Amino acid sequence: MIVVDAHEDIAYNALRFGRDYRRSAYDIRAAEGGTSSNGIATTGLPNALLGRVAVTFATLFVAPDGSPGMLDDSPKYKTPGEAYEQAIKQIDYYHRLADETDKIRLIYSRADLDAVLATWEDGVPAEQHVQGLVILMENGDPILEPKQFEEWYERGVRVVGPAWTASRYCGGTQAPGGLTALGCELLDVLAGFNVILDLSHMAEQSYLEAVDAYEGVIIASHSNPRKFRNTDRHLSDDMIRRLAERDGVMGIVPYNRFLSETWQPGDRKADVPLSVVLAAIDHVCQVTGSAQHVGFGSDFDGGFGVASIPEGLDTITDLLTIGDHLRTRGYAEGDIEAILGGNWLRKLRQTLP
Repeated sequence: MIVVDAHEDIAYNALRFGRDYRRSAYDIRAAEGGTSSNGIATTGLPNALLGRVAVTFATLFVAPDGSPGMLDDSPKYKTPGEAYEQAIKQIDYYHRLADETDKIRLIYSRADLDAVLATWEDGVPAEQHVQGLVILMENGDPILEPKQFEEWYERGVRVVGPAWTASRYCGGTQAPGGLTALGCELLDVLAGFNVILDLSHMAEQSYLEAVDAYEGVIIASHSNPRKFRNTDRHLSDDMIRRLAERDGVMGIVPYNRFLSETWQPGDRKADVPLSVVLAAIDHVCQVTGSAQHVGFGSDFDGGFGVASIPEGLDTITDLLTIGDHLRTRGYAEGDIEAILGGNWLRKLRQTLP
């Protein structure tokens, strides 16, 4: 089996914190002296390869000026032009990364995806494994205007999340609101390119409007059920059902603050056991009646570190072990394969050219 992780801020971490993705999390921890304003590192390419994370959705993430929860010295933008320039630097990083190591391949097409997956077939030596990166834009503001998205598509963007907090396109986390007129226009453009629409971070009103309006494939790359953390950042059971009705997939985030109503940074890691991640996966399966609508969107190193992820998880390598835990809970092998990565692969095959 392989793992697909639908959300990692690889370029942001490289450019903001100097974390070279080609290094292991343990090397990064040693270099940082075990401390970092972004938490103790949990991911790196060697860890991903060891954990059979064959495909990752790698983000272009930019934050608007005044964003809640961002470090004071974090790069922020005040204008769409500034958002564009920051995102360009991140996509350039991915292109350099793929150029400089044969262990990474950017996925633009089904042919690229198949080439990556071929390196993980039975009998292929581990030293030949390649990780594929699918570029996901988190926050649509770097798209200067809807028709300008063509440039981003040509550069490799295959998934777009219009919001983080509010953007010019829709309401977002802690910023209620629906799709703007510009947002409706953007959805039409994205559908024309058969791009995956990522609903994570969209305000509930804009989320529901997009579910009804978007003609293409929809996902929520990194969102948990509100049963575990009842905030607008996550999905109500009705939102989960609406996603499943469109054959969408949501990625569980193994972050303690997203899995508990009471856990706060500084609390014990052990206060949120791995069983809570399993319960979140199971909740989605129960709400939708199927294992076809849930996977992982780890967001590892997305502003939190090893002390803030459930007991039993140390690095990205450990996502693979969740399959064993699902097996002990009686999940069928086909369902385990779908949850670990197959559901995301289905969405990619529906949309990649």
